[in-house]
Amino acid sequence: MRFSYKKLFKLLIDKGIKKKELCEMAGISATSIAKLGHGGNINTEVLLKICNALNCDVSDIMEFIKNEAAGSTTLQEDTDAADLQMNFQNRISGKDL
Repeated sequence: MRFSYKKLFKLLIDKGIKKKELCEMAGISATSIAKLGHGGNINTEVLLKICNALNCDVSDIMEFIKNEAAGSTTLQEDTDAADLQMNFQNRISGKDL
């Protein structure tokens, strides 16, 4: 399983926002944007800043993609993905884990 941030870049195009502008709006580095562009690992704090800047939810900027070669994910991968999403939702709502 991997993360895809194609939804983020589509949203930026739809809103007419350049990557550099997003960096300034969200207070994140160009390196973070580059990692997103390559599907790299990114801190949930960066995702939170992006969502706050764009006034959107994490599901508006990313999605989970199953490994096509494997055909399906393992239970652990599904659990990890669900935990990540719940953690992010709790951070947005201000709840501590």
